[in-house]
Parts: sequence; C-alpha cells; structure tokens
Amino acid sequence: MPFHSHNYPIHTSDDGDSDDESDRYTDMSLDSFSPSVASSKTSFDLSMRSASPTPSVFSMTSSLRAQAYRQEYGRDLNNYSDVYRLPADGEELDRLDKQHEMFCKAMGKYPPPLPEIMADDGFEVKAILDLGCGSGSWIMDVAREFPNCSAVAVDLVPMQSISMPANCRSEVDDINLGLEHFYGDFNVVHCQLISSGIREYHDLINHISHVLRPGGLIDVTEFPFYFTGLDKKPIMPPVGTFQPPWTALWMSYANRAVRARGGDADASLHLLEWVSNHPAFEDVVYREFWLPCSPWLPGSDPQTTFMNEIGETMRDDLKAFMKSGRPLLLGHGLSAEFVDAMERNACEELDDALTPVYVCIQNVYARKRQ
Repeated sequence: MPFHSHNYPIHTSDDGDSDDESDRYTDMSLDSFSPSVASSKTSFDLSMRSASPTPSVFSMTSSLRAQAYRQEYGRDLNNYSDVYRLPADGEELDRLDKQHEMFCKAMGKYPPPLPEIMADDGFEVKAILDLGCGSGSWIMDVAREFPNCSAVAVDLVPMQSISMPANCRSEVDDINLGLEHFYGDFNVVHCQLISSGIREYHDLINHISHVLRPGGLIDVTEFPFYFTGLDKKPIMPPVGTFQPPWTALWMSYANRAVRARGGDADASLHLLEWVSNHPAFEDVVYREFWLPCSPWLPGSDPQTTFMNEIGETMRDDLKAFMKSGRPLLLGHGLSAEFVDAMERNACEELDDALTPVYVCIQNVYARKRQ
C-alpha cells in the first residue's frame, strides 16, 4: 500500500558540585537568564537555573537534576507531571533526535506557510513557541533558520543541548497548568506528539488561539496511540490478549496506560474538528501520513524504496520507544515478565519486517484570523 499524504483545505468562518554525567552545558543568550516578561505561577522560576561562572552558560548541576528528575524502573523521568510518564534521559533524547530527522524526511520540517509568517518584516521581532519540545531538535532548527526570531522551548525538563542558538531559550513548565503568561506573544505555536502528557487537548487548542498574534500559525501533530493493518483499522486487542501482531499489541497496552494516567490518547482523532470549529482559526489544512512500522512494503520502485527507508527508521524508533515506555507499562500494573516478553516479541517482529503494520501521523495547521 502506498504512502499517503492528504491535504484538505477547510475554510471556516546553583549550587553544589556537578556530577560527571549530569554536567551538561548549553550556550545561551544573556536574555535566557532573564525572567520571561510574561512569566506566571505556572512557570518554574530562576531557582531552576543554577548559578554559573558566566551568565551565558546553563549548567545542569546535581542539585538541578535532583529537582527536575526522578528515577523509575531504571530511567530518568520528569519530576513535575504525573501524566507524562516517558523518560527524559539521554537515551530518550537521542531517540527523539533521530525521530525528528525521520519526520522531516517523511513530512517536511514545518507547514508551507511558516517561512512567510516568520520572515523578518522590519515591524516586529517574530516569535515561535514549541510546546513539549523534547530534545529541542525542531525548535533549534527553526531558530537557526530564522536567526532574527525569538524562539522559546517549553518542556517538563530543561533542554540540555550543547549548541543552543543564541535566539533560543528553554523554559520548564507544565502545559496543563495553562498558557496565560504567553497570551499574544507568538507568531507560531508548534506541538508534536505531546498528547500522552496533556489532560485536555481541546483546552490546549483554545489556549494556543490566545497565545498567537493575529495572522499567526498553529501547527499540531499527533498520532492516535494505536497501529493499524492494511485495512487501516485500529488494532486494539482486549485486555489480557497475548498474540501477534506484537507491535500493535504493545501499543494497545500503552494506549490504556496513557488513558489511566490522564493523557489524551484520542487527541489526534479530533484535531481537525477542534481547530476547524474554533472561531479564531481560518484556512485550516489537515494532512495525514501513513508510515510503515518496519520496511515490510513489497516492491522496488522509488516510492516503495523511500517508504521502506522510512520504515527502517520507524522500526528503530519503535524499538527504542518500547524501552522508553517500560516505566509507563510497569507503572500501569503489568508484570515485568509480561512487558519484557511482549517487547521481545515485538522487536523480533519489527526486525523480521514481514508484518504489515502502519502508524498514522495526523497534522493540522491553520492561521489565526487577523
């Protein structure tokens, strides 16, 4: 089955010494250490950032790490949200970096209107916000591409890149607490694969409508926390099932665990509706990308070859994602034996690349009315 991308235009009316591994340094501008003009009770204050020899260096000291992280089942998780239960350690950040490269290849880095919106017009400093930035690959790419803009990355843990652009800053915050402190500040708001940590995604869309300046761009990308077969129907076996397809089975348990934590596992299925029906947005465009979970597609034509290359990267991403999801599943009450056996079978299935399993990535972008 070929790769599909559908475009549907819709016009709608410190302190302390640092330890070896925990010592990470990020080049940042002086402004990065000034409190956000619009900071509020939802943002963690400068005590999150340790004292440093020069104010342009961000130091991940042991005390900051103890404040920002907690360890569960051998992985470092954020210490602020009980909803989002995937790790925030080096292993996970490496996975997200590689995932970013794959998504750029399969879907493009950003929607077509973004360069025009972010172009320097001599009138205002353009500003872009990345909510749930993860490793920060996306926001740093955009900050470098538009060096005159102001780029803000928000996540539950501080970004730890050694090459953060001078026009980019990292803020530690829980999006679930609201975005009122950002209202009217940004030309672009970007969210990608954050639904597992969001309690009310519909409310988030509304917050984004207020964060954007007139004419600004909302760009949201999610997936429905299930995989499909060739028929593109969800594979969601009953609880207690232990049979192939193993990759889809693993994701079905992850889906239930996300829901139990309070995450919005169905958000991707409603993005189009929520953005289209919101009075602040117009020129709504929906895109979906059906990506193979391994290089299982038969054929050697250029399109199939391209999609199998995506499938190879997706396979590696999913194998790493299953390792990252282990704390989520164990915290949901599944036994280590069950989780380990399911993951082992799924990895073998992905490596065999014989089982036709898809993931549907759904993207919606729109402009805020002038």
